[in-house]
Amino acid sequence: MAGLSVDNVSVFFLAEGEQAADEVMVRLAAFIRAAKQSLDFAIYDMRFSDRLKTSLSSALRERAEAGVKIRFCYDADKPSPPNVAAGQDPAPSGTGAFVQSLGYLWRRVAGMKLMHSKFILRDGQTVWTGSANMTDDAFTLMENNVVEIDSQALANYYAEDFEQLWEKENFENTGEIHTEPVPVTFAGQPAKVRVMFSPGCGLEIDTEIARRARAAQRRVRICSLLINSGTLIGELGKLLRHGRVTVDGVYDRTQMEQVYVQWQEVPQNRWKIGALKEIIARAGLIGKSSMPYSAPGRHNYMHNKVLVIDDTVITGSYNFSRSAQFNAENILFIESAPLAEAYSAYIDHLVEKYR
Repeated sequence: MAGLSVDNVSVFFLAEGEQAADEVMVRLAAFIRAAKQSLDFAIYDMRFSDRLKTSLSSALRERAEAGVKIRFCYDADKPSPPNVAAGQDPAPSGTGAFVQSLGYLWRRVAGMKLMHSKFILRDGQTVWTGSANMTDDAFTLMENNVVEIDSQALANYYAEDFEQLWEKENFENTGEIHTEPVPVTFAGQPAKVRVMFSPGCGLEIDTEIARRARAAQRRVRICSLLINSGTLIGELGKLLRHGRVTVDGVYDRTQMEQVYVQWQEVPQNRWKIGALKEIIARAGLIGKSSMPYSAPGRHNYMHNKVLVIDDTVITGSYNFSRSAQFNAENILFIESAPLAEAYSAYIDHLVEKYR
């Protein structure tokens, strides 16, 4: 596990077999123990083994006894099997039971799609976010990144999104929050970060990602579980055909092969199969062969959702897919040359690991 921490932005990276679950939990517990007033969790998947649960519970209990208010919003357990034909995505079972067993305020967040965010808001001031779910597999078997940002201005946006989820208990018609870039610092240099939320700004997010890819001057580096967005696929194809910008990176080959099967069943999506395969071949994208999904099985996905475009890092819970537009998600656009280099070095490492 590599770590970087300067100023009010820090990031750490996870890779399969390269850190113990206890190491990540120590960092999470330290984040929790710094709380003075409140801890708000927006959670998609939270299911820890007994040892990790004990560590988490201890940190939460300590803060609760000090008067810290603790709340959990979690993705409402979907019926098993979900109504996929109606557009209802599956969600791992067990999160509700785990959250409720902790003994703090909680609300199930309903909706046809997924409450897919994974963020913690501490004292209305500091945010923990990124791609990592709260599970043993996410901490040990998957590639993930976690960003911590200490910024009142940024945290205010997360607080607004959390309160919408908490009050509505349904993520549909949430996230339509007008946000602006806020100043932060990383590695001693000024930077800017903007957060956006879906589903309220889902279409705008897809458009913004495509706009930034289209405006790339030097590089587009991919580190993503999925590359599903037709808009993004179109822009990546144009970049490669023009040959002006380097496009490379890593993705999850196994999970995308399952997506190809889904696309084949929908006539208007079939064009994406050939288009993405051409992008993978032209860019030389490296695919991780992960374990196919199974409900009770362990999972070692290349789970990041990262684009590095020139000196901007795009990351969060938001997969680059059409479904993400309709989920509850959060995505960061961080303009910082040193942070982009940190992510780029991580991508280099994964490319070599799975080449």
